[in-house]
Amino acid sequence: MRSHEIDYQITGGDIQIVEIELDPRETVIAEAGAMLFMEDGIQFETKMGDGSEANQSILGKVFSAGSRLLTGESLFMTHFTNQGAGKKKVAFAAPYPGTIIPVDLAQIYGNELIVQKDGFLCAAFGTSMKVHFNKRFGSGLFGGEGFILQKLSGDGLAFIHAGGVVIERQLNNETLRVDTGCVVAFEPSLSFDIQRSGNLKSMVFGGEGMFLATLRGTGKCWIQSMPISKLVQRLSTGGPNANKESGSVIGRFGSLFEE
Repeated sequence: MRSHEIDYQITGGDIQIVEIELDPRETVIAEAGAMLFMEDGIQFETKMGDGSEANQSILGKVFSAGSRLLTGESLFMTHFTNQGAGKKKVAFAAPYPGTIIPVDLAQIYGNELIVQKDGFLCAAFGTSMKVHFNKRFGSGLFGGEGFILQKLSGDGLAFIHAGGVVIERQLNNETLRVDTGCVVAFEPSLSFDIQRSGNLKSMVFGGEGMFLATLRGTGKCWIQSMPISKLVQRLSTGGPNANKESGSVIGRFGSLFEE
């Protein structure tokens, strides 16, 4: 099934929105609750599954929807369709400060993209979303991305949300080590694993954490500067005036001796 060809515009700085322009009968699918506004003529319907498989059975839809619960997403997805005569717009807002990334799956290796479990925002109708299990035990346990990720498949536009600033890196048979939790998405041609951040001294006193995510191979990856988990942790330890060693093992215990 070919995805619908949608037009878009991303607006905003720290907290962005994406406006999707739909031709008559075109549809965009989105996370439940992500819609910001829609023009007259746009109709929405909540469904189980992404609708990419037109002949999918009821049991298949239930399984697909149930697998979304494993990723922390809503059981249902909302389908927005332009039932009017001309072009109409519908907009979606990011759930927390950060960046919205447009990805053309037709330009991705194998037309598939592995995304962190809460990264999906919306996509052109025809995009398939399935669970992707992290096969490496250490990556799921210490990587910050978890055991369960999302796999987006198709040939249309998909929009991913990430925290802070997002950079895109192209690896050419290279290795890139990234702070855990900061990997937003990567092509399946890259291998993802977790390694120790250094020797024992660096792990305990360095402030970079005990493990780093490691991407190897040839392909694209997207990295976020401030994942929501890191932001929450930072705020819970006192905000910008927190102990600079709070990221290290000793920093967490050092606060016990502060007045």
